[in-house]
Amino acid sequence: MSRDRASVGTADRQPPRECDLVVVGGGILGLAVARELLARRPGARLCVLESEDRIGRHQTGRSSGVVHAGIYYEPGSLKARLCVEGARELYAYCEERGVPFERSGKLVVAVDESELGRLDELERRGRANGVPGLRRLAREEIAAVEPAARGVAALHSPQTGVVDFVAVAESYAADVRADGGTTHFGTRVTSVAQRPGGIAIRHTHGTTATSAAVFCAGLWSDRLAVACGAPRDPRIVPFRGAYLRLRPADAELIRANVYPVPDPELPFLGAHLTRNLDGSVLIGPSALLAPARDAYRLATLRPRDLGQTLAWPGTWRMAARHRRAALRELRHATSRRAFVAEAARLVPALRGVRAEAGPAGIRAQALGRDGALVDDFVVHRTAHAIHVRNAPSPAATSSLALARLIVDRLDARQ
Repeated sequence: MSRDRASVGTADRQPPRECDLVVVGGGILGLAVARELLARRPGARLCVLESEDRIGRHQTGRSSGVVHAGIYYEPGSLKARLCVEGARELYAYCEERGVPFERSGKLVVAVDESELGRLDELERRGRANGVPGLRRLAREEIAAVEPAARGVAALHSPQTGVVDFVAVAESYAADVRADGGTTHFGTRVTSVAQRPGGIAIRHTHGTTATSAAVFCAGLWSDRLAVACGAPRDPRIVPFRGAYLRLRPADAELIRANVYPVPDPELPFLGAHLTRNLDGSVLIGPSALLAPARDAYRLATLRPRDLGQTLAWPGTWRMAARHRRAALRELRHATSRRAFVAEAARLVPALRGVRAEAGPAGIRAQALGRDGALVDDFVVHRTAHAIHVRNAPSPAATSSLALARLIVDRLDARQ
């Protein structure tokens, strides 16, 4: 695609005072929802309100870019169904629109016998979810896929890939505008009020009245949902994920994506290696409770964000339940050597190499009052609105399929 990214977020005029449909949040999911709404309702007056000045400032542009195949998710869950559907549709969309991607594959490696039971469970889930091409590898077969990886067994997913999700989101935005919608960047929603027959959405450029809205606000989704009358549970608790980047000579050790067998008690996948479209290789991410919802720099602290996290009963219950994991993640976040050593369990040739600081992102993780990390997509309904309350990975992979489900629920409301 040849569009200038800097121009994408500044093309549209001030938000309208009235609209048939409003989507709050111009990340990949919000834009996918806007696109789906216009496909079903040609001619509708639709606008997208995004607080940042361009696409990809938060989760859309701060992930590893992996297109997941659907191995990890509990069969029957929304994640399981929508990831498999979404990956297939996303690849087809990228081929049609000329968005670069690569089906590079993924290897999930059991490094010792103690992990075989969990690998068996991943295989069961992957097959139940219909993950295409999934194959179990014995110890001696691993090197044919990833020559530098070592383990006692592995799962190979050839349909896992990588893509630039910002480029995908930009393409969605172009679709929205081509179908008559408008996108308004630098437009932060400040409050929401009910009005007869709809909602009044106040933002930095005034007020937009609408009969229906979809809130895809990511890190701020819980606040806007509660403002519309949704339950306070779950609460968004931000986790900062930082990556390391291998030096070019060391990056040649990795062909595609190499992952550990994850801890089934956590929604995080552990330190893994991802080869991006540009050939660079990332290690990570870590998962450290963040003092701000935009703490991309460690020094960023926002009292309101931190206060809400600490005041939520689920935070303390989660901390008590996952003490050991929290200490491990703290070590990874503060020591590059320890983080590389974790990755070297999968690829022993990485032992002792020096890695550079890579990008950092914030995961908008929903946390229940009981301390449980919510592990599936969560969509709530209020009068005149739909709220996406939890949409971490694989939401970007699932964006087209998840958008369809969200619009289905909006249609069912009306």
